Amino acid sequence: MDRRALLASFVAAPLVATPSLLFAQAAPEKLVKAAASATPEIELGPVTFPEGSTWPIAEQFYPREVRVKPSLAVGSIIVVSPKFFLYHVFAPGRAMRYGVAVGKAELVFRGEATIQRKVEWPSWTPTPEMIERNPQAYKKYEGGMPGGPKNPLGARALYLYQNGHDTAIRIHGTTEPSSIGHAVSNGCLRMVNDHVIALFERVPIGTPVTVY
Repeated sequence: MDRRALLASFVAAPLVATPSLLFAQAAPEKLVKAAASATPEIELGPVTFPEGSTWPIAEQFYPREVRVKPSLAVGSIIVVSPKFFLYHVFAPGRAMRYGVAVGKAELVFRGEATIQRKVEWPSWTPTPEMIERNPQAYKKYEGGMPGGPKNPLGARALYLYQNGHDTAIRIHGTTEPSSIGHAVSNGCLRMVNDHVIALFERVPIGTPVTVY
């Protein structure tokens, strides 16, 4: 199976799709294994936003409840980078899908991680690698930037760790919502502020994240 087919087999059709198409293909064994440790005590309902809510992004990236493979563990987060979608499995076979921005081609993060830190209105410090790649843009912030509406991490940040070590990758808000659906970041996963706030409220420390 090529990479495109593998990614396509991960998620099933949305709730409004023809029922015969739902759950048509089995989830990859690796994905099931990666998500197996997510076992929250309470299943959640879908996220709802005020009627008529709009965001400056393509409508295909609006939050939407979709059906996913029932073998995916409740509570897990799956990101399919080539499609610019993040899935939060909130009940067996059901997930909220959000649009995201991902890393530029050479900076895309892929792998398994765990959320080990959550911060509201986080501060931000560019990594040494970011400063080296683009000193004109990032050198002035090497001492850090306080959290707030102008901070590039936006309203919330979820910090991804591997084996107890900070990966420097975050799922976070943004001051540039128009970037959703594009590969433009330095590796982090951007969401519209409203959407990351909703996700932030629902995922506990220890949530497993798999990024493809």
